[in-house]
Amino acid sequence: MSPELISILVLVVVFVIATTRSVNMGALAFAAAFGVGTLVADLDADGIFAGFPGDLFVVLVGVTYLFAIARANGTTDWLVHAAVRLVRGRVALIPWVMFALTGALTAIGAVSPAAVAIVAPIALSFATRYSISPLLMGTMVVHGAQAGGFSPISIYGSIVNGIVEREKLPGSEIGLFLASLVANLLIAAVLFAVLGGRKLWARGAVAPEDGGVPGKGGTESTGTGADANAGTGAGTGGTAPAAVAVRPDQETGGPEGTGIRLTPARIATLAALVALVVAVLGFDLDAGLTAVTLAVVLSTAWPDDSRRAVGEIAWSTVLLICGVLTYVGVLEEMGTITWAGEGVGGIGVPLLAAVLLCYIGAIVSAFASSVGIMGALIPLAVPFLAQGEIGAVGMVAALAVSATVVDVSPFSTNGALVLAAAPDVDRDRFFRQLMIYGGIVVAAVPVLAWLVLVVPGFG
Repeated sequence: MSPELISILVLVVVFVIATTRSVNMGALAFAAAFGVGTLVADLDADGIFAGFPGDLFVVLVGVTYLFAIARANGTTDWLVHAAVRLVRGRVALIPWVMFALTGALTAIGAVSPAAVAIVAPIALSFATRYSISPLLMGTMVVHGAQAGGFSPISIYGSIVNGIVEREKLPGSEIGLFLASLVANLLIAAVLFAVLGGRKLWARGAVAPEDGGVPGKGGTESTGTGADANAGTGAGTGGTAPAAVAVRPDQETGGPEGTGIRLTPARIATLAALVALVVAVLGFDLDAGLTAVTLAVVLSTAWPDDSRRAVGEIAWSTVLLICGVLTYVGVLEEMGTITWAGEGVGGIGVPLLAAVLLCYIGAIVSAFASSVGIMGALIPLAVPFLAQGEIGAVGMVAALAVSATVVDVSPFSTNGALVLAAAPDVDRDRFFRQLMIYGGIVVAAVPVLAWLVLVVPGFG
């Protein structure tokens, strides 16, 4: 049995044990990376740790730390109320606002994980308060980021178009952008309909001041049935609370106690969140290191508000993601991914090779860098693209869509950020929901992208 096949079988065993024995998959993956790396791939410790996602570790810790402080001092409550006012109380519009916001950020040049790191904690705090499915809100954020991710001036778009030019393939910058935009928009529409969006519309408008509590302002926002249960992961065994009560230390002000007052701590936290956006988007600073620095400043100034914030960092999620990605790094070091891609590329039937490459892109990208996978797979497609039976523009677009829509997987950077950012949920349940949804996307999207973009022969 080849080393590459052994490494794939070990990954399957990791999934099975984690599912059946409730062992943290990250811990299992670290053990598998050590065993396979040492005994099969003959790697030393440096080779095994080469795949450790240090940058993602810092992003997960930094962003969840900063937003734990924001939750503790009431800043996220203030932001949620402001968002409700912005849409005139139409809670059903908020998922689309988050979709558009992350799409706009990536379209103008933000790295997808940076946009998700900024938007997801606010979006998921809103979901908790108004009994919106966290699965709906989280996936809307991720698909929004991918919808704008291939604009001609975006990071992903620039990289993929550069690869196409380097390989001397026909390309269409606008075609690539529109393919990703339309695909993610359609997926978002389906998610909205399936995960409670219709009931959100039926709920009507809520008063921003009362948080949707029944009996105030003649509105009711209690989510029941499919709306509340479809992906809530709240661990309540049923209906999620309609609103999170304002804590006594939030110093509500205004007529009859409506509205949340901006205290010095909240003003400083808002300034820190703005600084995070400016630093990441304007100066290309690392989101994780910036978030940790801002969190430390706030903790020093207001230690009481942040006393429990470190404990609220999603450590189990950090272990899970870092362990799995370290094992994927071992697979890359020993050439398993290249081995699989070359095996598919050598198939003599171009259309069959095309759909298999789309599936490889989707499966591997669910655990690894989307752009890195496209950078490896597009050159593998060159030999059969040169035969003229497959359109290069459609093939590149299909690979791009297949390799990025799967970023909702909890093992990808964006999916991990959503999982870590969700407050007051049963993380094990939410993880399973993201994994199941990611599996559905991996199974369905590559063949649909192939049918729509490759089979007709675009380009």
